[in-house]
Amino acid sequence: MKNLLVILVAFLLFPFFSCNNSKKADSSEDNNKDPLAEQFKIAVYDSLVLTMVEPDAPFEILAKGFWWSEGPVWVDDLKAVLFSDVPANKIYRWSEQDSLGVYLASAGHSGPENKDSGLGSNGLLLDPQNRLIVCQHGDRRIARMEADLNDPQADFTTLAGSYGGKQFNSPNDLTIDQAGNVYFTDPPYGRPGNETGEIGINGVYKVSPDGVVSLLLDSLSMPNGIALSPDENTVYINQSNPDNPVLYRYAIAADGSLENGKVLFDFLALSENAEGLPDGLKVHQSGNIFATGPGGVHIISPDGKHLGLIHTLKATSNCAFDTEQKYLYMTTSDVLIRVRIRD
Repeated sequence: MKNLLVILVAFLLFPFFSCNNSKKADSSEDNNKDPLAEQFKIAVYDSLVLTMVEPDAPFEILAKGFWWSEGPVWVDDLKAVLFSDVPANKIYRWSEQDSLGVYLASAGHSGPENKDSGLGSNGLLLDPQNRLIVCQHGDRRIARMEADLNDPQADFTTLAGSYGGKQFNSPNDLTIDQAGNVYFTDPPYGRPGNETGEIGINGVYKVSPDGVVSLLLDSLSMPNGIALSPDENTVYINQSNPDNPVLYRYAIAADGSLENGKVLFDFLALSENAEGLPDGLKVHQSGNIFATGPGGVHIISPDGKHLGLIHTLKATSNCAFDTEQKYLYMTTSDVLIRVRIRD
């Protein structure tokens, strides 16, 4: 709970100190030799995890110095990973060739007057047309960047900004199916006091390719990360409630609604002795779930078995695979990390 409160306080205070703070993100070869990387490790709880990770795989610190890094996505066209620094209101880009650079400023709260608002972008993804889709805290919407990926501009089209005539809280994370339906969570983490706004709920929604927004769930207290199973019949949702930190599983019904919800994995006992809460997650091509939570990234089978843990020593916000699933990229508070996995 302390970790969540620290993050929320940082979001709220950022506008007051950001202009005078000289903190700067950096990336260099020296980061890969950082002693911190030598402390990371992979714990094996079931031999099945050995088909996905190597216990002695080396970790690399790719970049560091962020306020709260989030929402990584691999982009083949750029040969790079993009990720948000939420309070900085920026999307960063890291690649083997060019190292670290700012990809897009005013990424979550558009307009030059809002560049230091502390309400930036969060979750990122690519749609079937290879366009960047962004969760925007400040603009309180799901938006599509209209500029080419190689020439990013803060030129956005709103895909979903309200439901029932009421504006969203602060869309947090998202996933997309092959038909182009975007599933997303809308907790109040980007709002003052962590309170819901006019919409009055912490919802899970779907926006169709033709712009129809549907409310899927209004029963979760703090929905956060969201991902689909490879067959797109199941949706997984991480809940960041410190009193009920769990991973949910729901079946997607024929009409698109969610049904048969159940707790797939309970993080409560683990949260007593480790940093972090359930946050973002991704699903491996094997169907196993890589879910951030207390201590790092937990590897969980579709039936809820705890297979392994990638210890990161920091509160870990989200993760992403490259296209070939040779690497797992992790945003861990102020650091971007990756580890080689089995493809």
